[in-house]
Amino acid sequence: MAENAQKLSTYVWEGKDRKGNKTKGEISGSNLALAKAQLRKQGIMPEKVKKKSKPLFGGSKKVSPFDIAMLTRQLATMMKAGVPLVQSFDIVADGLENKGLQELVVSLRNDVASGTSFAGALRRHPRYFDDLYCNLVDSGEKAGALEQMLSRIATYLEKTEILKKKVKKAMTYPIAVVVVAIIVTAILLVKVVPQFESLFNGFGADLPAFTQFIINISEWLQSWWFIVLLAIFGFIWAFKEAKKRSRKFSDIVDKYVLKIPIIGEIIDKSAVAKFGRVLSTTFASGVPLVDALESVAGSTGNAVYRDAVTRIRDDVSSGTQLQASMRATDVFPIMAVQLTAIGEESGNLDSMLEKVADHYESVVDDMVDNLTSLMEPIIMSVLGVLVGGLIIGMYLPIFQMGKVVG
Repeated sequence: MAENAQKLSTYVWEGKDRKGNKTKGEISGSNLALAKAQLRKQGIMPEKVKKKSKPLFGGSKKVSPFDIAMLTRQLATMMKAGVPLVQSFDIVADGLENKGLQELVVSLRNDVASGTSFAGALRRHPRYFDDLYCNLVDSGEKAGALEQMLSRIATYLEKTEILKKKVKKAMTYPIAVVVVAIIVTAILLVKVVPQFESLFNGFGADLPAFTQFIINISEWLQSWWFIVLLAIFGFIWAFKEAKKRSRKFSDIVDKYVLKIPIIGEIIDKSAVAKFGRVLSTTFASGVPLVDALESVAGSTGNAVYRDAVTRIRDDVSSGTQLQASMRATDVFPIMAVQLTAIGEESGNLDSMLEKVADHYESVVDDMVDNLTSLMEPIIMSVLGVLVGGLIIGMYLPIFQMGKVVG
């Protein structure tokens, strides 16, 4: 049953309801017989049931982390309202437009209905539910507080994804500026400068050094643009592959990224926010501190903080206070250390760690907004210098001719 639950198909059906009215729709099931049985349970007398043909182009939409956060929030809301878990899956699945997410929900529903624990059903889909998610659900099931645990997980996922989106925005904006500047400059050099060059050839005089420099770059780019394009894409591909395959290279990149002005500070503060959010969620869920730190180490998103949290875990396991270990790493901001110390002394560590997460998420939000405001004049300045420089270089010979004629 569990194996079949993972191989779901969508069936298109036509039939009559209890009142004899003709009706039709779609239903998911492991096989045709089970699909018909589910229809009969719903009071439908199926007359025609067949497997839905897959579209020639496209298919199920991708299931994003935001979809998982939304699903978790919906399940938590349903269970708080007293709706059983299996029925919650049915209600949620009926309201989904994303077929990929709908298939995932139906698969979970069938696994749970067949007797598998919720955590066990989740572990069959590691692509969407990581170890932290599964372990927290497992703790909630064993403690008999699954709805509270799902609510906590939903809050954690929502906050984490919003934070990731902000950091991505901060990283994307400067890159977009550079790309736009390169494209505009390349178009001017390849398309506009040659027009001026043909005009200058009839002057019969030496061109200014700056103008000749621009023309030389234009001629070189016209001859080698394809090689330049390949080199750029080759460098990007090699960088991604090296970062993916070499942990040492990835760690070096993470270390130097933190030193980039503004961008580095945003990534730094987001790592602190993730540390506070994950640790507060796991610790409040009853996970021992050492085990919670194990989960946190891989969730900060930066090698510097990963190594720092690993050292903290080793120190805490040998009896050192959390705040003392955080201070010793010389990585965490003073405010984060002080709030953690207050939490340890007052016995409210989870709530103080949540305050740490809230504070630094707010800091990241403000910094991204400031970066956006700062980048607008920078874009205008960069494009102005590039385009203006090229225009001045092209008009210098004309200005000189005007002086000679005058």
